Amino acid sequence: MPELPAQDATPILVVDDDAAVRDVISVLLGEDGYAVTAVSSADAALDALRSTRFPLVISDVRMPGHDGFWLLDRIREASADTAVIMLTAYGDTEAAVECLRNGAADYLLKPPKVTDLIRAIERALGRRSLALARVRYQEGLEQRVREKTSELSRALRDLESTYSQTLWTLVAALDAREHETSDHSQRVVRYTLAVARRLGVPEREWADVGRGALLHDIGKIGVPDAILLKPGALTPDEWVEMRKHPRTGSNILRTVDFLAGPAEMVLCHQERFDGGGYPRNLAGEAIPLPARIFAVADTYDAMTSDRPYRRALGVDAARAEIARCAGTQFDPRCADAFLSIGEDELARLARPAPPGAMAALFPAR
Repeated sequence: MPELPAQDATPILVVDDDAAVRDVISVLLGEDGYAVTAVSSADAALDALRSTRFPLVISDVRMPGHDGFWLLDRIREASADTAVIMLTAYGDTEAAVECLRNGAADYLLKPPKVTDLIRAIERALGRRSLALARVRYQEGLEQRVREKTSELSRALRDLESTYSQTLWTLVAALDAREHETSDHSQRVVRYTLAVARRLGVPEREWADVGRGALLHDIGKIGVPDAILLKPGALTPDEWVEMRKHPRTGSNILRTVDFLAGPAEMVLCHQERFDGGGYPRNLAGEAIPLPARIFAVADTYDAMTSDRPYRRALGVDAARAEIARCAGTQFDPRCADAFLSIGEDELARLARPAPPGAMAALFPAR
């Protein structure tokens, strides 16, 4: 009596319309330890494949109704990792070649010799195991790459967050040095970003625009107090020193890779649309758009804030001055975008932000 296959025996599906062939192959493979299911048609084979996962299918090529080619195509579509061995009649070489071309693992002439059949099964299952191992390795490798990429992204965000916290502290110290409230820098950030949104600046650029606005006066760290805090008019020599701060600030920021964009904005924030600014006398669209936006926001905040040499102007007077200087000091498009902000929104933007709210305006990438 043939030995019953073990519970972990490899399942094999045999498909042939000839009952004698099915029975012989089933007995032979059962004696060799395989768990065999035998069916008489391609349609019955598909039904069996839907309910059971077979690593290997042995199918006749020529069958009534749907033939072995049809079944092979369906198996490739539904279960690409299932190995298929085709049985062909003697002399049917074209059919054998077509089977291999369509994805069959092997073919045998009917009736197959036992040794040839067992070797073909072992080869097909071996190649299948190797292919599955490669897929698992590839999937594992891709998963490890995703995990490492995620870890690196988190590390970069943490580093950028640390940079940002340091920058906030530095800006607060600079504001305090000029006897400004720390909210001066925060206000110009809020005004600048509000105008940037109205002009359609892409959201991916908001972080750099916000940082440039925040750090616009970082170069004043190199300006002596006697000049920076002087309540009266500056002498020509003092103006030479004061006008170095955009380039000084830009040079400081360029040492940090992720601040290259803000560095350019800091360098250009004192340029004028008509070419009368400094340090490079740029004009029109030669001035980067973020710097043109910032010029309007910063001037408005300066006019509506108390300074050592004058009292703050009212909102209406400040808006009228921006309108008057559109086309000379300011890019008219940026001035119009700023003036489109209603007074209620300007008042909201001018109010001190709660802790952490400003950082959320341009988070780490």
